[in-house]
Amino acid sequence: MKQKERRPGAKTPSGSSGHRRNDERPNRPAKPAAKPAAAREAVREAAASLAIERPLQTRTGDRPAERVPVILESLGAGDFHLIDSGNGQKLEQYGPYRIIRPEGQALWQPSLPTHVWEKVDAAFTGDVDEEGTGRWRFPKDALGETWPLHLLGVDFFGRFTSFRHVGVFPEQIVHWAWMKEQVERAGRPLKVLNLFGYTGVASLVAAAAGAEVTHVDASKKAIGWARENQALGRMEKLPIRWICEDAMKFILREERRGNTYDIILTDPPKFGRGPNGEVWHLFEHLPLMLDICRGILSPKAVGLVLTAYSIRASFYSIHELMRETMRGAGGVVESGELVIREGGLDGKTPGRALSTSLFSRWVPK
Repeated sequence: MKQKERRPGAKTPSGSSGHRRNDERPNRPAKPAAKPAAAREAVREAAASLAIERPLQTRTGDRPAERVPVILESLGAGDFHLIDSGNGQKLEQYGPYRIIRPEGQALWQPSLPTHVWEKVDAAFTGDVDEEGTGRWRFPKDALGETWPLHLLGVDFFGRFTSFRHVGVFPEQIVHWAWMKEQVERAGRPLKVLNLFGYTGVASLVAAAAGAEVTHVDASKKAIGWARENQALGRMEKLPIRWICEDAMKFILREERRGNTYDIILTDPPKFGRGPNGEVWHLFEHLPLMLDICRGILSPKAVGLVLTAYSIRASFYSIHELMRETMRGAGGVVESGELVIREGGLDGKTPGRALSTSLFSRWVPK
Protein backbone atom coordinates (compact mmCIF):
# COMPACT_ATOMS: atom_id res chain seq x y z
CA MET A 1 0.00 0.00 0.00
CA LYS A 2 3.12 4.09 0.90
CA GLN A 3 5.18 5.39 3.33
CA LYS A 4 6.35 8.14 2.17
CA GLU A 5 3.42 12.43 4.47
CA ARG A 6 5.49 13.10 7.29
CA ARG A 7 5.16 10.12 9.42
CA PRO A 8 4.03 10.48 12.88
CA GLY A 9 6.68 11.23 15.19
CA ALA A 10 7.51 14.09 17.26
CA LYS A 11 11.10 14.85 16.83
CA THR A 12 11.86 12.79 13.86
CA PRO A 13 13.96 12.41 10.98
CA SER A 14 15.24 14.28 8.25
CA GLY A 15 14.98 14.21 4.64
CA SER A 16 18.38 13.20 4.91
CA SER A 17 16.99 10.24 6.60
CA GLY A 18 13.46 8.85 5.81
CA HIS A 19 2.60 11.62 1.23
CA ARG A 20 1.70 12.07 0.72
CA ARG A 21 0.37 11.97 2.00
CA ASN A 22 0.92 15.32 3.14
CA ASP A 23 4.51 14.75 3.78
CA GLU A 24 4.35 14.23 7.49
CA ARG A 25 6.01 11.10 8.65
CA PRO A 26 8.01 10.44 11.68
CA ASN A 27 11.06 10.68 9.67
CA ARG A 28 9.63 13.77 8.39
CA PRO A 29 9.65 15.84 11.44
CA ALA A 30 7.49 18.72 12.23
CA LYS A 31 8.63 22.15 11.09
CA PRO A 32 11.32 23.64 13.32
CA ALA A 33 10.43 26.53 15.54
CA ALA A 34 13.16 28.64 13.99
CA LYS A 35 12.22 31.88 12.30
CA PRO A 36 11.90 31.68 8.49
CA ALA A 37 15.14 33.61 7.87
CA ALA A 38 17.05 31.49 10.37
CA ALA A 39 15.61 28.31 8.91
CA ARG A 40 16.63 29.32 5.40
CA GLU A 41 20.13 30.08 6.62
CA ALA A 42 20.34 26.67 8.30
CA VAL A 43 19.35 25.02 5.02
CA ARG A 44 21.98 26.97 3.09
CA GLU A 45 24.66 26.02 5.63
CA ALA A 46 23.70 22.36 5.46
CA ALA A 47 23.75 22.43 1.66
CA ALA A 48 27.16 24.08 1.69
CA SER A 49 28.65 21.50 4.02
CA LEU A 50 27.35 18.67 1.85
CA ALA A 51 28.70 20.33 -1.28
CA ILE A 52 32.15 20.52 0.28
CA GLU A 53 32.08 16.85 1.17
CA ARG A 54 30.73 15.73 -2.18
CA PRO A 55 30.23 18.10 -5.12
CA LEU A 56 27.83 17.19 -7.91
CA GLN A 57 29.47 15.04 -10.56
CA THR A 58 29.64 16.26 -14.14
CA ARG A 59 27.68 13.66 -16.05
CA THR A 60 28.31 13.24 -19.77
CA GLY A 61 26.74 11.26 -22.55
CA ASP A 62 23.23 11.15 -23.89
CA ARG A 63 20.26 11.50 -21.63
CA PRO A 64 18.12 8.36 -21.27
CA ALA A 65 15.04 7.97 -23.42
CA GLU A 66 11.82 9.19 -21.84
CA ARG A 67 8.23 8.12 -21.30
CA VAL A 68 5.91 10.92 -20.19
CA PRO A 69 3.42 11.41 -18.83
CA VAL A 70 3.00 8.06 -17.10
CA ILE A 71 0.04 7.59 -14.75
CA LEU A 72 0.48 4.65 -12.40
CA GLU A 73 -2.95 3.83 -11.06
CA SER A 74 -4.24 1.46 -8.39
CA LEU A 75 -7.83 0.60 -7.54
CA GLY A 76 -6.93 -1.04 -4.26
CA ALA A 77 -4.01 -2.49 -2.38
CA GLY A 78 -4.38 -5.56 -0.23
CA ASP A 79 -6.71 -4.71 2.65
CA PHE A 80 -7.07 -1.11 1.44
CA HIS A 81 -9.29 0.72 -1.00
CA LEU A 82 -10.49 4.28 -1.49
CA ILE A 83 -14.27 4.25 -1.09
CA ASP A 84 -15.15 7.84 -1.98
CA SER A 85 -13.75 11.37 -1.84
CA GLY A 86 -14.89 14.98 -1.93
CA ASN A 87 -15.23 18.20 0.03
CA GLY A 88 -11.55 18.07 0.93
CA GLN A 89 -11.73 14.59 2.45
CA LYS A 90 -11.33 10.95 1.54
CA LEU A 91 -13.25 7.94 2.78
CA GLU A 92 -11.07 4.84 2.96
CA GLN A 93 -11.28 1.20 3.97
CA TYR A 94 -8.28 -0.18 5.88
CA GLY A 95 -9.00 -3.78 6.79
CA PRO A 96 -12.02 -3.78 9.13
CA TYR A 97 -12.04 0.01 9.59
CA ARG A 98 -13.70 2.74 7.56
CA ILE A 99 -11.69 5.95 7.94
CA ILE A 100 -12.03 9.63 7.00
CA ARG A 101 -8.94 11.76 6.47
CA PRO A 102 -8.29 15.23 5.01
CA GLU A 103 -7.46 15.38 1.29
CA GLY A 104 -6.89 18.82 -0.19
CA GLN A 105 -7.05 17.59 -3.79
CA ALA A 106 -10.59 16.22 -3.45
CA LEU A 107 -12.18 19.39 -4.85
CA TRP A 108 -15.41 17.74 -5.98
CA GLN A 109 -18.54 16.62 -4.16
CA PRO A 110 -18.74 13.10 -2.68
CA SER A 111 -20.48 10.48 -4.81
CA LEU A 112 -21.93 8.48 -1.95
CA PRO A 113 -24.70 9.73 0.35
CA THR A 114 -24.05 11.35 3.72
CA HIS A 115 -25.16 8.33 5.74
CA VAL A 116 -22.31 6.28 4.24
CA TRP A 117 -19.76 8.87 5.38
CA GLU A 118 -21.33 8.96 8.84
CA LYS A 119 -20.81 5.24 9.41
CA VAL A 120 -17.08 5.43 10.04
CA ASP A 121 -14.83 3.90 12.67
CA ALA A 122 -12.30 6.75 12.77
CA ALA A 123 -11.98 10.31 11.47
CA PHE A 124 -8.98 12.60 11.68
CA THR A 125 -9.81 16.02 13.08
CA GLY A 126 -7.91 19.07 14.24
CA ASP A 127 -5.05 20.70 12.40
CA VAL A 128 -5.19 19.95 8.69
CA ASP A 129 -2.00 21.79 7.77
CA GLU A 130 0.52 19.64 5.95
CA GLU A 131 2.81 19.45 8.94
CA GLY A 132 0.38 20.01 11.77
CA THR A 133 -0.74 17.52 14.35
CA GLY A 134 -4.34 16.67 15.12
CA ARG A 135 -6.31 13.91 16.72
CA TRP A 136 -8.48 10.97 15.82
CA ARG A 137 -12.16 10.78 16.64
CA PHE A 138 -13.75 7.34 17.06
CA PRO A 139 -17.55 7.66 16.57
CA LYS A 140 -18.34 4.06 17.45
CA ASP A 141 -15.88 2.47 19.84
CA ALA A 142 -12.47 3.53 21.11
CA LEU A 143 -9.85 1.78 18.99
CA GLY A 144 -6.29 0.79 19.77
CA GLU A 145 -3.31 2.46 18.13
CA THR A 146 -2.65 -0.44 15.77
CA TRP A 147 -4.47 -3.12 13.81
CA PRO A 148 -3.22 -5.80 11.37
CA LEU A 149 -3.22 -5.32 7.59
CA HIS A 150 -1.99 -7.39 4.64
CA LEU A 151 -0.41 -6.42 1.31
CA LEU A 152 1.50 -8.31 -1.39
CA GLY A 153 1.97 -11.27 0.91
CA VAL A 154 3.21 -9.16 3.82
CA ASP A 155 1.54 -8.58 7.20
CA PHE A 156 1.99 -5.24 8.94
CA PHE A 157 0.28 -2.87 11.37
CA GLY A 158 -1.95 0.03 10.46
CA ARG A 159 -1.50 2.93 12.93
CA PHE A 160 -3.51 5.95 14.00
CA THR A 161 -0.84 8.64 14.12
CA SER A 162 -0.98 12.28 15.16
CA PHE A 163 -0.13 13.35 11.61
CA ARG A 164 -3.23 11.73 10.07
CA HIS A 165 -1.23 8.91 8.49
CA VAL A 166 -1.87 5.23 9.05
CA GLY A 167 1.56 3.63 8.68
CA VAL A 168 1.38 2.83 4.98
CA PHE A 169 0.91 4.70 1.70
CA PRO A 170 -1.35 2.51 -0.47
CA GLU A 171 -0.54 4.25 -3.77
CA GLN A 172 3.01 2.93 -3.50
CA ILE A 173 1.78 -0.56 -4.32
CA VAL A 174 2.47 0.16 -7.99
CA HIS A 175 6.18 0.64 -7.22
CA TRP A 176 6.28 -2.24 -4.78
CA ALA A 177 4.60 -4.66 -7.18
CA TRP A 178 7.10 -3.62 -9.86
CA MET A 179 9.99 -4.17 -7.44
CA LYS A 180 8.64 -7.55 -6.35
CA GLU A 181 8.46 -8.68 -9.97
CA GLN A 182 12.02 -7.54 -10.69
CA VAL A 183 13.38 -9.37 -7.65
CA GLU A 184 11.52 -12.60 -8.38
CA ARG A 185 12.61 -12.83 -12.00
CA ALA A 186 16.21 -11.65 -11.58
CA GLY A 187 17.64 -15.13 -11.13
CA ARG A 188 20.01 -13.75 -8.50
CA PRO A 189 19.64 -12.07 -5.08
CA LEU A 190 19.15 -8.37 -5.78
CA LYS A 191 20.37 -5.76 -3.30
CA VAL A 192 17.66 -3.21 -2.50
CA LEU A 193 18.18 0.11 -0.72
CA ASN A 194 15.05 1.67 0.77
CA LEU A 195 15.82 5.29 1.71
CA PHE A 196 13.37 7.13 3.98
CA GLY A 197 11.91 3.68 4.56
CA TYR A 198 9.28 4.63 7.17
CA THR A 199 7.46 1.58 8.60
CA GLY A 200 9.22 -0.90 6.34
CA VAL A 201 6.39 -2.33 4.24
CA ALA A 202 8.40 -1.94 1.02
CA SER A 203 11.45 -3.48 2.69
CA LEU A 204 9.44 -6.51 3.80
CA VAL A 205 7.92 -6.94 0.32
CA ALA A 206 11.38 -6.87 -1.25
CA ALA A 207 12.92 -9.26 1.29
CA ALA A 208 10.01 -11.70 1.04
CA ALA A 209 10.55 -11.77 -2.73
CA GLY A 210 14.19 -12.76 -2.21
CA ALA A 211 16.13 -9.50 -2.05
CA GLU A 212 18.84 -8.44 0.39
CA VAL A 213 17.48 -5.21 1.84
CA THR A 214 19.01 -2.17 3.51
CA HIS A 215 16.35 0.02 5.13
CA VAL A 216 17.34 3.56 6.17
CA ASP A 217 15.27 6.03 8.17
CA ALA A 218 16.31 8.81 10.55
CA SER A 219 13.38 8.16 12.91
CA LYS A 220 13.96 5.71 15.75
CA LYS A 221 10.19 5.44 16.11
CA ALA A 222 9.76 4.49 12.46
CA ILE A 223 12.53 1.89 12.70
CA GLY A 224 10.81 0.46 15.78
CA TRP A 225 7.52 0.23 13.91
CA ALA A 226 9.28 -1.47 11.00
CA ARG A 227 10.69 -4.11 13.32
CA GLU A 228 7.22 -4.66 14.81
CA ASN A 229 5.88 -5.21 11.29
CA GLN A 230 8.65 -7.71 10.64
CA ALA A 231 7.79 -9.58 13.83
CA LEU A 232 4.06 -9.58 13.03
CA GLY A 233 4.72 -11.42 9.78
CA ARG A 234 7.27 -13.75 11.42
CA MET A 235 9.87 -12.46 8.97
CA GLU A 236 12.73 -11.95 11.44
CA LYS A 237 15.03 -14.24 9.45
CA LEU A 238 14.74 -12.27 6.24
CA PRO A 239 17.95 -10.44 5.20
CA ILE A 240 17.07 -6.85 6.19
CA ARG A 241 19.44 -4.32 7.73
CA TRP A 242 17.51 -1.72 9.75
CA ILE A 243 19.58 1.46 9.91
CA CYS A 244 18.59 4.57 11.87
CA GLU A 245 20.64 7.30 10.27
CA ASP A 246 20.50 10.45 8.19
CA ALA A 247 19.99 9.25 4.60
CA MET A 248 22.49 11.60 3.00
CA LYS A 249 25.22 10.62 5.44
CA PHE A 250 24.50 6.96 4.82
CA ILE A 251 24.66 7.07 1.03
CA LEU A 252 27.79 9.26 1.09
CA ARG A 253 29.49 6.62 3.24
CA GLU A 254 28.28 3.80 0.97
CA GLU A 255 29.72 5.62 -2.03
CA ARG A 256 33.10 6.03 -0.32
CA ARG A 257 33.12 2.34 0.55
CA GLY A 258 32.22 1.30 -2.98
CA ASN A 259 29.00 -0.45 -1.96
CA THR A 260 26.31 -0.69 -4.64
CA TYR A 261 22.65 -1.62 -4.98
CA ASP A 262 20.52 -3.06 -7.77
CA ILE A 263 17.33 -1.20 -6.85
CA ILE A 264 17.08 2.05 -4.91
CA LEU A 265 13.76 3.36 -3.62
CA THR A 266 13.81 6.90 -2.28
CA ASP A 267 10.87 8.79 -0.84
CA PRO A 268 12.23 12.02 0.63
CA PRO A 269 10.14 14.59 2.53
CA LYS A 270 9.87 18.26 1.63
CA PHE A 271 11.72 19.23 4.79
CA GLY A 272 13.26 17.33 7.66
CA ARG A 273 15.95 17.04 10.29
CA GLY A 274 18.23 14.10 10.91
CA PRO A 275 18.95 12.51 14.29
CA ASN A 276 21.85 14.91 14.86
CA GLY A 277 20.16 18.05 13.60
CA GLU A 278 21.05 17.56 9.93
CA VAL A 279 18.84 19.74 7.75
CA TRP A 280 17.13 18.51 4.61
CA HIS A 281 15.25 20.60 2.08
CA LEU A 282 13.97 18.83 -1.03
CA PHE A 283 14.70 21.57 -3.55
CA GLU A 284 18.16 22.21 -2.08
CA HIS A 285 19.36 18.63 -1.64
CA LEU A 286 17.50 16.43 -4.14
CA PRO A 287 20.00 16.93 -7.01
CA LEU A 288 22.91 15.80 -4.83
CA MET A 289 20.95 12.93 -3.33
CA LEU A 290 20.06 11.55 -6.77
CA ASP A 291 23.64 12.06 -7.95
CA ILE A 292 24.94 9.98 -5.05
CA CYS A 293 22.29 7.33 -5.69
CA ARG A 294 23.52 7.16 -9.28
CA GLY A 295 26.99 6.58 -7.89
CA ILE A 296 25.91 3.59 -5.81
CA LEU A 297 23.84 1.85 -8.45
CA SER A 298 25.38 -1.48 -9.40
CA PRO A 299 26.65 -2.16 -12.95
CA LYS A 300 23.59 -4.37 -13.46
CA ALA A 301 21.12 -2.07 -11.70
CA VAL A 302 17.42 -2.70 -12.22
CA GLY A 303 16.01 0.68 -11.27
CA LEU A 304 16.09 3.96 -9.33
CA VAL A 305 12.70 5.14 -8.07
CA LEU A 306 11.89 8.60 -6.69
CA THR A 307 8.54 9.73 -5.28
CA ALA A 308 7.75 13.27 -4.17
CA TYR A 309 4.77 14.32 -2.10
CA SER A 310 3.22 17.65 -1.20
CA ILE A 311 5.45 19.81 -3.35
CA ARG A 312 4.38 22.64 -5.60
CA ALA A 313 6.10 21.46 -8.75
CA SER A 314 5.42 19.67 -12.00
CA PHE A 315 6.49 16.07 -12.43
CA TYR A 316 8.61 17.43 -15.27
CA SER A 317 10.88 19.01 -12.64
CA ILE A 318 11.95 15.68 -11.20
CA HIS A 319 11.74 14.02 -14.61
CA GLU A 320 14.34 16.30 -16.18
CA LEU A 321 16.49 16.09 -13.06
CA MET A 322 16.44 12.29 -13.25
CA ARG A 323 17.39 12.35 -16.95
CA GLU A 324 20.30 14.69 -16.27
CA THR A 325 21.44 12.53 -13.35
CA MET A 326 21.38 9.39 -15.49
CA ARG A 327 23.25 10.82 -18.51
CA GLY A 328 25.32 8.13 -20.18
CA ALA A 329 23.53 5.29 -18.36
CA GLY A 330 21.18 4.41 -21.21
CA GLY A 331 17.76 3.03 -20.38
CA VAL A 332 14.66 5.12 -20.01
CA VAL A 333 13.21 7.56 -17.48
CA GLU A 334 9.46 7.36 -16.98
CA SER A 335 7.73 10.00 -14.90
CA GLY A 336 4.29 11.18 -13.96
CA GLU A 337 1.85 10.73 -11.10
CA LEU A 338 0.64 8.02 -8.76
CA VAL A 339 -3.14 7.96 -8.49
CA ILE A 340 -5.69 5.94 -6.54
CA ARG A 341 -9.08 5.33 -8.11
CA GLU A 342 -12.21 5.24 -5.99
CA GLY A 343 -13.61 1.75 -5.66
CA GLY A 344 -16.97 2.32 -3.98
CA LEU A 345 -18.18 0.38 -0.98
CA ASP A 346 -17.28 -2.97 -2.56
CA GLY A 347 -13.84 -1.80 -3.69
CA LYS A 348 -14.60 -2.94 -7.23
CA THR A 349 -16.66 -0.08 -8.67
CA PRO A 350 -14.24 2.35 -10.38
CA GLY A 351 -14.90 6.02 -9.78
CA ARG A 352 -12.78 9.16 -9.86
CA ALA A 353 -8.99 9.17 -9.75
CA LEU A 354 -7.26 10.93 -6.85
CA SER A 355 -3.70 12.09 -7.48
CA THR A 356 -1.37 11.38 -4.57
CA SER A 357 2.21 12.13 -5.60
CA LEU A 358 4.75 12.70 -8.35
CA PHE A 359 7.27 10.06 -9.35
CA SER A 360 10.22 9.46 -11.63
CA ARG A 361 11.75 6.07 -12.31
CA TRP A 362 14.87 5.12 -14.25
CA VAL A 363 15.07 1.60 -15.63
CA PRO A 364 17.87 0.13 -17.77
CA LYS A 365 15.59 -0.64 -20.72
